Amino acid sequence: MRTTIVAIASLIACGLVQAQIATNPNAKVDPKNNKVSRPVVEKPKQKLLTRDELRACMVGRADNEAEGKKIKEEEAQVTAQRTAVLAEKEELTKRGNEIAASLNQLKSERDALIKSGEDAKANAAKMTKDELKAAQEAYQAKAVELDKRIEAHNKTKDTYISDSQGFDAKVEAYNKRKDELATRVDKYLETVDEWRTSCQNKAYDELDEKAIKKELDAKAAAGQAK
Repeated sequence: MRTTIVAIASLIACGLVQAQIATNPNAKVDPKNNKVSRPVVEKPKQKLLTRDELRACMVGRADNEAEGKKIKEEEAQVTAQRTAVLAEKEELTKRGNEIAASLNQLKSERDALIKSGEDAKANAAKMTKDELKAAQEAYQAKAVELDKRIEAHNKTKDTYISDSQGFDAKVEAYNKRKDELATRVDKYLETVDEWRTSCQNKAYDELDEKAIKKELDAKAAAGQAK
């Protein structure tokens, strides 16, 4: 999972860019013809963003910043979801081990009870009527008690199976959300790179910037009033 969000570069305020004339301090004047031996150097004019281009850059920057915040919020939620899934997995593993141990215990007790019944039958001829009755009643009581525990075990097992199926759905949902976030982050980073190419360190007219800000503020106010 990509968890690092690249910070959005801010537009560089260049102000109103104008062509400037730089005078060479070392220029020498020929007294005969009054010509400068090292002429004045004129700096080339810097190309400014058009108002439409500047507007697109300003809107794009705001959109990228908003998307970056949303992605950070989504990352936090996905991380929390992952933590919850891992905790539930650990709990289910513990419950599964307990159910397996309970099943082994019940099987052992059932086998012991069956053997005791078989022993009672084998020794029935040696017992008095009262002894045989007592042995049969003891066997029956143990069998009833064991059946109750087996029934409770089966209910616990059924609940565990249902919870495990629900957990599988949670894992699937988490994986889907994680993949969607990864795709969203990739798209976001591509958008930021495109913005940098088109807008970062580009000169613009401050008057255009002020006009656009006023325009965008008016649209925002109109949207809030609706």
